[in-house]
Amino acid sequence: MEMEKTQREELIEQRIIDSETRVFKAVFPGDTNHHKTMFGGAVMYLMDEIAFMTATRFCRKPIVTVSSDKIDFKHSIPAGTLVEFVGKVTRVGRTSLDVQIDVFIESMYRDGRDKAITGTFTLVAINENKRPVPVID
Repeated sequence: MEMEKTQREELIEQRIIDSETRVFKAVFPGDTNHHKTMFGGAVMYLMDEIAFMTATRFCRKPIVTVSSDKIDFKHSIPAGTLVEFVGKVTRVGRTSLDVQIDVFIESMYRDGRDKAITGTFTLVAINENKRPVPVID
């Protein structure tokens, strides 16, 4: 027997859908290291920024990153490619939430794309005193 969802569960589901964040970037030579691949630290910076945007769009409150889970670099990101960062809320707690960031690479001149990197960031909603507050009132 299927259980009915609570109003809070429905609200969370809708906010997860509405807060999914997609950002594209072209990778130019200035973004790369001596191997002509994007700096890992630059990728992590952008992943954290997308996690922040996603979490903020979800709860519409001030947010800070408190941790990142294992970040898997499956493929390097070469100069001359397009990169898509996709942020999606995967867990909602009382004052914190997790955002998974998937990074896809694609050639500028061929069809197809590959998932290059994935990682999860935990963020906390805070008040003006920098104390944790509920992500959903």
